[in-house]
Amino acid sequence: MRPLLRWIGCVLIAAFALQLFFIVRIAAMAAIDPQSTAFQRSEAWQIAMHGRSNGERDWRQQWVPYGQIADSLKRAVIASEDSEFIYHQGVEWEAIERARQRNARAEEIAAKRAAQMRARGKEPRPAPLRGGSTITQQLAKNLLLSGERTLLRKGQELVLATALELLLDKERILEIYLNNVEWGEGIFGAEAAAQHYFRKPAAKLGAGEAARLAVMLPSPKFFERRQGSSYLASRTATIAARMPAAELP
Repeated sequence: MRPLLRWIGCVLIAAFALQLFFIVRIAAMAAIDPQSTAFQRSEAWQIAMHGRSNGERDWRQQWVPYGQIADSLKRAVIASEDSEFIYHQGVEWEAIERARQRNARAEEIAAKRAAQMRARGKEPRPAPLRGGSTITQQLAKNLLLSGERTLLRKGQELVLATALELLLDKERILEIYLNNVEWGEGIFGAEAAAQHYFRKPAAKLGAGEAARLAVMLPSPKFFERRQGSSYLASRTATIAARMPAAELP
């Protein structure tokens, strides 16, 4: 019995130490810009080993302060990804359940359409899934966690999202998110995305350009290769119409 209790004790101590490590890192982000995220390090390794799918090996990211990111992009991302961003405490339980139900139905429909498109010799597109994750949850996952999809990792994501909300203000959360989110293969952050797609700084993005970038976020690598997608165009118009109602921190 004692060996079992010691083993349980070691597991609990290790779990506590890990949570403390995460909390200290998040607290430091109030003043220190994170140099990389767990997701970026994983992607950087893949690019270093295999190169980008288009044959390039470059890595594009440049941190810019919150004030040097166009409000149009902030509004577009909030309108597209998390319309209640400034109100919630990191997690929206009702949104998670709604997204689960919508996505189950969307995947069922997409599977049928994919079979039809393959039969015609056309490439199927992914199901237009909607995430129930808030911007804070996405940041927690990308900053500190692996990409695996397990209940344990999801639980850790919820804990870290709550910690982010407690230790950082909304403006800082959005600033870190916009500087680190993926916008294509090896393309991270608003400045790199603005330069890559529109040859201009993030501070100069117009409403339509910002909306287009925001629409890419759920599947950035997919849309990077399909800039002429009809879905991308129609969804961009939808987000552009919603942007004036998006509230900034």
